Amino acid sequence: MEKTRLTVNDILNKEFNIDFKGYSASEVDSFLDIVIEDFQTYNRNIDELTSKIAKLEMDLTNARNRISELELTNKVASESKDEYNSLDLLKRVSRLEKAVFKDKWFHRQSLVI
Repeated sequence: MEKTRLTVNDILNKEFNIDFKGYSASEVDSFLDIVIEDFQTYNRNIDELTSKIAKLEMDLTNARNRISELELTNKVASESKDEYNSLDLLKRVSRLEKAVFKDKWFHRQSLVI
């Protein structure tokens, strides 16, 4: 960020030398040139900071949106994990039942025939 050359007190307390027709025109013009440069610098700084604020607000909005997406993904993943665990347990129980009752089922079928 650029620095200004004048302070408020510099402007308020500026005194010009008195010339034949009043204040020295070249002195006043030089001082006003500095004031104009400082105001241009000030305006550039405002534009730069405004741009940075807009970028940071956009980054913040994007970060908040990303957090919401991740929270939703995490919630869905947690729910899916629970569902997967239940389904996995049912499959395991089914396989165990088949293994345990396979011989009994086979004997019943052979007796019926």
